Amino acid sequence: MPNDLSNPRYAATHSIAGQPCDAGDEALSVNPATGEIVGRFPAGGRAEAEAAIAAARGAFDTTLWAQSPRQRQMVLLRWADAMERDTEALAELLTRTNGKPLAQARGEIGGAVSEIRYYAGLTRHNPGHALEVAPGEISVMLREPAGVASLIIPWNAPAVLLIRSLAPALAVGCTTITKPAPQTALFTARCMAPLIADPDVPAGVVSLLFETGHEIAELMTTHEDVDVVSFTGSNLVGQRIMSAAAPTMKKLSLELGGKSCCLVMEDADVAAIAPKLAGAALIISGQQCTAARRVLVHESRFDEMKAALSAALASAKIGNGLEAGVTMGPLIDAGSRDKVWTEIEATFDAADEVVLRGAVGEGPEGSAFMSPSLVAHSDDNAGFVQEEIFGPLLVMEPFGSEAEAVAKANNTVYGLSASVWTRQSDTAWRLARALRNGTVWINDHNKLFAEAETGGYRRSGLGRLHGYDALLDFCELKHVYQDVGVIGAA
Repeated sequence: MPNDLSNPRYAATHSIAGQPCDAGDEALSVNPATGEIVGRFPAGGRAEAEAAIAAARGAFDTTLWAQSPRQRQMVLLRWADAMERDTEALAELLTRTNGKPLAQARGEIGGAVSEIRYYAGLTRHNPGHALEVAPGEISVMLREPAGVASLIIPWNAPAVLLIRSLAPALAVGCTTITKPAPQTALFTARCMAPLIADPDVPAGVVSLLFETGHEIAELMTTHEDVDVVSFTGSNLVGQRIMSAAAPTMKKLSLELGGKSCCLVMEDADVAAIAPKLAGAALIISGQQCTAARRVLVHESRFDEMKAALSAALASAKIGNGLEAGVTMGPLIDAGSRDKVWTEIEATFDAADEVVLRGAVGEGPEGSAFMSPSLVAHSDDNAGFVQEEIFGPLLVMEPFGSEAEAVAKANNTVYGLSASVWTRQSDTAWRLARALRNGTVWINDHNKLFAEAETGGYRRSGLGRLHGYDALLDFCELKHVYQDVGVIGAA
């Protein structure tokens, strides 16, 4: 679209207690495939954060939102219906602001709608339990909403990663402040618009803030009136949030980095698997925490897999996600692309073998294209094997036995996800049980959906999102005791 900032089609404002607010300097959203300006939004600061937190605290303390599961369910169902009706416009805006191919954007919207409906159902089923611990002595355990929840949402899957925090937080009765990444701020605003406008959502239950710096996020993680922080992003930022939240002892829900391993066993069908591994590596142009990053291959199939995987990666059609047939879009912005490319170039110099040498792609000024790269390396302690490089780089490593494969895969500070590729079910389950990861797929990768919890071991985070257990990240458990006596007892 032309760089016409008078066009209000893609303009957004903060929403605080249900009211629009345009305070802050104007910030621009840029299409990473074309360099064109998509629209504008205000970059807020401390004043807007304080107002939103005060509104959320007031709504939690003074309204019946937390005690009204049927009302919350209907709000979520209406939101899902509105998003579903708006799928095409949402998907197009997601592609314009994030760069992913339109088909992937449609799939993400569909997954987000499904997840809202999933949590709408759980809204009316968040039970505790009761027991009689001694004659006439009754203990009741209640799961109650934790209070005010701050949600900090990344840009790589801004629909699903918004909904998997916001939907369970609202389902249990929390009040919320959402801060999306600036790159996808316009998309989040459109996505949340029907929810914000719903007349059954009390003022203060849902607020939406934008910024280009860190002032709002800092207050959202330190303020005394915030009870829960939900964040998806890098391990380094997660550590800073833990430190910032420590003085007020907030509940934390953190999904952080990953270095997902794919274990390809001796009996695997290399020709069939290679395109699937390439797809798992290039999802969101390699900018997903569960993306395939390391491929561990039995030494007897290593050369065969190198050829097949290199060909599969090279066949990716790279371009503007709005164009037909594109399978890989740009990285999120030119600055991120340049940072990732610097890391990949250093990998070329250090790896045992460069199997497929990618390159910074050509495109309009301001675009952020890059083609995939594949290296082979035997030392699993190498920096580029250990560190998360957030782009289209895949590392192949050989192994000779199951024990060696597991030792290499577990030699990491992360533990988010992995996959096992074999025709033998006993082998698959033996390896899956030995891998220290929150999710292990068998003969598949990146299968994420509402019903199954996602989260990591070790430095990949705290808590779980998706699934029933996501409710627990936004709840407190209360024990109520009473000795009521027993009829007829002496």
